[in-house]
Amino acid sequence: MHQHQWSAFLAFREAFRAVCLEWESNSDWLSPLARAAAVNDATPEYPLETPVVYNRALDDITTGDTISLIVIGDNPGKDEQLIKNRRYLVGQAGKLGESFFRNNPELGIDFRSNVLILNKTPIHTAKTKQLSYMARLGGTRFASFFKETQHWMARETAKLHTGLGCGLWLVGYSELKPSGLFSEYAATLSACYAGIPPLAPEKQVLVFQHFSMNRFSIDLKAHFDAQRSLSENLIELGTAHRSELLGW
Repeated sequence: MHQHQWSAFLAFREAFRAVCLEWESNSDWLSPLARAAAVNDATPEYPLETPVVYNRALDDITTGDTISLIVIGDNPGKDEQLIKNRRYLVGQAGKLGESFFRNNPELGIDFRSNVLILNKTPIHTAKTKQLSYMARLGGTRFASFFKETQHWMARETAKLHTGLGCGLWLVGYSELKPSGLFSEYAATLSACYAGIPPLAPEKQVLVFQHFSMNRFSIDLKAHFDAQRSLSENLIELGTAHRSELLGW
């Protein structure tokens, strides 16, 4: 990274670490909600260790690293919240994402070295849909907190994206709709990019299906045009989904 990129990344990392520590220090009430949501969804019991998860993989990044892409998932799952991990996309979905880039070397991106992984919220649930149950059970307290985390992540991620000057993929788009769990994230992110000059196609915000259950690759294959390169297909598909869901 050159100095401007490193400064942008460092500012984000320090702010993200600090806000996660603040959120986690006041998060005792979240674990019972997450456990209740898991039981309601018939999720097998698992060790719930970190209700608000900072991505420790950010601490491994140095000024000598190249960040080619920011990938935004949904929220930390069972593997991500374990104390031994506290890293994003380390479960099955992450393995599928890693496999996609490994199987397509023409993109020139190593998923674990060149991709900065974030989420739309750092609040943990075993499955993303369980956030809905937490919202019903947690009332206005959870609704306010959930909204706060989405606003923060969208706003600061947009600043980081601009500072790094790389691509940004939103993976997992179904809950970005106005009635979806991450509608606040979508609205805040859209506001951040309103009125700024268009970025180069490969550096724009692109929207895709999630890596989980191989939905990303299935969707890409269904829309793939053999007359175009992989990069061109990704840009076309990601732009179409962004226009459909975010309106820009």
